Amino acid sequence: MVAVLDLNAELSRLTQFARTPTSPGTDRRKGLAQLAPYRDGAIFTSKFSGTGGWERHPNGDEIVHVIVGGTLLRLLPDEGPLALELCAGTIVIVPKGVWHRFESATGVTLMSITPLPTDHPPVDVGDPR
Repeated sequence: MVAVLDLNAELSRLTQFARTPTSPGTDRRKGLAQLAPYRDGAIFTSKFSGTGGWERHPNGDEIVHVIVGGTLLRLLPDEGPLALELCAGTIVIVPKGVWHRFESATGVTLMSITPLPTDHPPVDVGDPR
């Protein structure tokens, strides 16, 4: 079956939320929407400011498209910590299994194709490895 999504309509339903590494799931859902299932995961969109918690995807690469605003993407690959400034129009592929987190002081809207499950450390730590 063909799925057609109106991204503008979906984004208009979201509220930008102030994200912290320990934001409760109920708060995160205000600024997060699952648009459609895709392979072993889903297509998501999110609007937030602040800092998210560390996460990784053991079953595949994650594709992230920054739609509005900007974000700092922190990654912890084997070769050492990496920080990438991403702006509207940027697409990044986060490799399978790499811990990463997003930070945005002014707010960002992004869409991701995310393989599931997603691993999160049980508490906020500087380095989840």
